[in-house]
Amino acid sequence: MRVIAGALKGRRLVTPRGATTRPTADQVRIALMDTLGPWLPDARLLDLFAGAGGVGLEALSRGASHVTFVERDRRALDALVENIRTLDLESRTHVARGDVARQLGRLAGEGRRFEIVFLDPPYATDDGERTLAALGGGALIAPEGLVVAQHPTKRQLPESGVLRAFRDRRFGETTLTFFRAGG
Repeated sequence: MRVIAGALKGRRLVTPRGATTRPTADQVRIALMDTLGPWLPDARLLDLFAGAGGVGLEALSRGASHVTFVERDRRALDALVENIRTLDLESRTHVARGDVARQLGRLAGEGRRFEIVFLDPPYATDDGERTLAALGGGALIAPEGLVVAQHPTKRQLPESGVLRAFRDRRFGETTLTFFRAGG
């Protein structure tokens, strides 16, 4: 896997061995970043279920100011930390190790706010619905912030709290649903 565009274009990213993580496909990352383009400059991004960090690192390459990554799988965390170190992005990143639900509570308690939140939960779980419900409270999302959920096309994710869906991008069995905070 490589960074597709921006200041870090072409830089190689390591991915964890095994089947516990599913890197976001290049086609999906390209469409995601193209759609987020107007919001990326100087944005603070929260990358949930981050894996090796492909989405957040791509956002940094394209102008985001800071990314907070949340991941609990040890192999994915090792790859993520190596990617951050190799790309010399330590000053523009924060890695929160552990369960997404717990980390959301901790980040909200610290008063953190993000212009963009991306989540790519394991497809075989209801983590997407639970995470959107937690985000729907609005505590972590900057005014007019965006939340983007990657999920199986056959499993639609509901609007929740302050989050209103405004766009879907389908890629075969994968869909990106874009939500805007505040309606």
